[in-house]
Amino acid sequence: MQLGIVGLGRMGGNIARRLMLNGHTTVVYDRDEKSRTVLANEGSTPAHDLASLVAALEKPRAVWVMLPAGAPTEDTINELATMLDADDVIIDGGNTFYKDDVRRSLALKDKNLHYVDVGTSGGVWGLERGYCMMIGGETDVVTRLDPIFKTLAPGIGDIPRTRDRAKDADPRAEHGYIHAGPPGAGHFVKMIHNGIEYGMMQAFAEGFDILKTKNSDNLPVEQRFDLNLGDIAEVWRRGSVVSSWLLDLTADALATDPQLNAYSGSVADSGEGRWTIEAAMEQAVPVPVLSTSLFARFRSRQQSTYGDKMLSAMRFGFGGHKEPK
Repeated sequence: MQLGIVGLGRMGGNIARRLMLNGHTTVVYDRDEKSRTVLANEGSTPAHDLASLVAALEKPRAVWVMLPAGAPTEDTINELATMLDADDVIIDGGNTFYKDDVRRSLALKDKNLHYVDVGTSGGVWGLERGYCMMIGGETDVVTRLDPIFKTLAPGIGDIPRTRDRAKDADPRAEHGYIHAGPPGAGHFVKMIHNGIEYGMMQAFAEGFDILKTKNSDNLPVEQRFDLNLGDIAEVWRRGSVVSSWLLDLTADALATDPQLNAYSGSVADSGEGRWTIEAAMEQAVPVPVLSTSLFARFRSRQQSTYGDKMLSAMRFGFGGHKEPK
């Protein structure tokens, strides 16, 4: 299958590579000429602007936009909408606010264009591991694009199958992607995913902060322990109920930089955490853990701790995010 891709950053470029490794063809565009050239040397068809990308695609076209949420994505989709033909599809694979998806899908429907939102998790490891995807869109359009999603997804792999899962359940979930619902549903599910991620990361950060400060001068000498945090992270990876990919990334960071000196501890938030809290308020759902984890990131920009550095290390590990020094 053929796919146009706009935005060849940390994830967009690897999405193109994973597709091409599995027999699909890609037409790619990025404002950075070097990014286009690199993908062209690997088999993509490069486009020098959006118009040439659209012209190189066969109808019905599918264009995956992988840009930062907000103006870059909004402007690109609006421009594409003036160039595409009826029955073409625009896919937003970034971290867009789901209400923007709903608005866009209605506007594009008036032009006989389809809109699909894909909450994409996998970060810089997606080429190797595959991407977990939460998809919103019309059923027939999502079905049309299934070869793309199936290729990008991780597949069943070696994860044990869920006991007692219904035999008639959607098999796509086991392969690492779901059709969550109509336009907006994919990014809504991904938004909550990221809110949960904030809470999980904060729990690890706070726990390791307690472990590190167990050797504090504020404690009686006989109660001080000089604990090896790298070994603790490593042992928790094996058979523990808190084992996870986030813990794997923590162990990696501690193995190379036990004091996490490479990180400032000033932790950014990319928007989804705030939107999750807004949704909780609209739906009257109490979320003390998720809200506190967001506020902890705000506090980290004023006065950071070792735990904040650990948050930065995890963010760099899964997404290549770099905090300001």
